[in-house]
Amino acid sequence: MALFGLLTRPDINVGVAEARQTPGALLLDVRTKAEYDAGHIAGSRSFPLDALQQAPQVLPDKSTPLFVYCLSGGRSSRAAATLKRMGYTNVKNIGGITGYTGKAER
Repeated sequence: MALFGLLTRPDINVGVAEARQTPGALLLDVRTKAEYDAGHIAGSRSFPLDALQQAPQVLPDKSTPLFVYCLSGGRSSRAAATLKRMGYTNVKNIGGITGYTGKAER
């Protein structure tokens, strides 16, 4: 049964709700700036995957709760793994915006 749990995708709606209930949390959209500008989750911050090397300068507190999403979950998975390797201790991949049932903003 544990194997099947590894194959399930995160529910972005649950992740967004958790981020909004977590004090000091940041909701990071790791898609490109153009994708972000076309529509994103309210309150999220654009932090493209290819800019993650700048994380220590932009996000100096490595204990900050980070909730990461992208389009379908692939880039957010890579981003979460990269941030963890960089020493961030509270990182959660919440999946892809394609599953988001709330209203995206521009």
